[in-house]
Amino acid sequence: MTAIVVDGPDQTMSVERIPVPRPLRGEVLIRVAACGACHTDLHVMRGEYAFPYPCVLGHEVAGQVVELGEGVDHLAVDDRVVASFVMPCGMCGPCARGDDNLCERFFGLNRARGVLYDGTTRLRRSGGEELAMFSAAGLAEYSVIPATSVFRVPDSVPLESASILGCSLLTAYGAARHAADLRAGQTVAVVAAGGVGLGIIQLAKIFGASRIIAIDIGPDKLETASRLDASEVIDVSDRDPVGRVRELTSGKGVDVAFEALGTPRTLEQAFMMTADGGTTVLVGVGSGDAAASIPLTHLLRHQVRIIGSYGGRPRTDMPLLLDMAASEQFDLDSNISLRRPLTEAESVYSALAAGSITGRAILTSVS
Repeated sequence: MTAIVVDGPDQTMSVERIPVPRPLRGEVLIRVAACGACHTDLHVMRGEYAFPYPCVLGHEVAGQVVELGEGVDHLAVDDRVVASFVMPCGMCGPCARGDDNLCERFFGLNRARGVLYDGTTRLRRSGGEELAMFSAAGLAEYSVIPATSVFRVPDSVPLESASILGCSLLTAYGAARHAADLRAGQTVAVVAAGGVGLGIIQLAKIFGASRIIAIDIGPDKLETASRLDASEVIDVSDRDPVGRVRELTSGKGVDVAFEALGTPRTLEQAFMMTADGGTTVLVGVGSGDAAASIPLTHLLRHQVRIIGSYGGRPRTDMPLLLDMAASEQFDLDSNISLRRPLTEAESVYSALAAGSITGRAILTSVS
């Protein structure tokens, strides 16, 4: 099969032919229809996120089941499916209490060592060299995934487009529903209107936010945010976003400010535009050991709550997101601005790094 391999930090992504993997007990082999290009992959490619090389990235995957491992009985061959980027083991303490997104074995095995839950990878080069797997390793024509993170896609939902449910919209849902516990009538700011930020905007509207302010750089991203239910937009290239949010809210700030980029500066801005007693939600994945400076007296005096949000809870949230997509509560295609074949991964990630992609780009199967 064709796969995209990264040999080390800041190295070119190579298009290679490697053996098709096989699923073991509790796993599913899918033929990948599409895989989203996410900023978290960029952190690994740049060496900003500790991960073993050589590796295959790609954690936002949809496709069709071609083989079931032993013990998998809730899926069938030919099922159209989407996978969550967090692959819950279903057995550790966090999984047992419903916090799938904090799965200890996922972080200890997959995200630390690039292996699945038996401690080995399913991927190898043609010469036998092991390839680490970042989540599902979806930048390939076939992917082996733990069945606990694989969900049927309704026939009415386009399969390629469904891929973005696996990370960007699952992450947006976790931030809006669980971290913020967003309520009808609240005011919202979304700092960075990329793939995750656009998802937060749409979900905030569905959950009844009375006002949604989108903040980013450049007209293209902000025009898309306006089309996807943002009440107002702020271009940070020509005005102070904190001052403008305060101006739009009569000096009060917003009830919930979501930071969806992962930089110290944008988190500090989100915090300072949060109203008294409000919540700042950190959603964007930062690079390395990046740290923000938060004024302690302001935090104390204004009783602002800061909370981190990592993805959603796959086993409970993904079925809800699939129902929402099937009932057309949001339009998946409106979040996707670029579709390219898998073999063009290098150029797509270069565009992502340059900030020239609006919303989400997806890489589609070459088979």
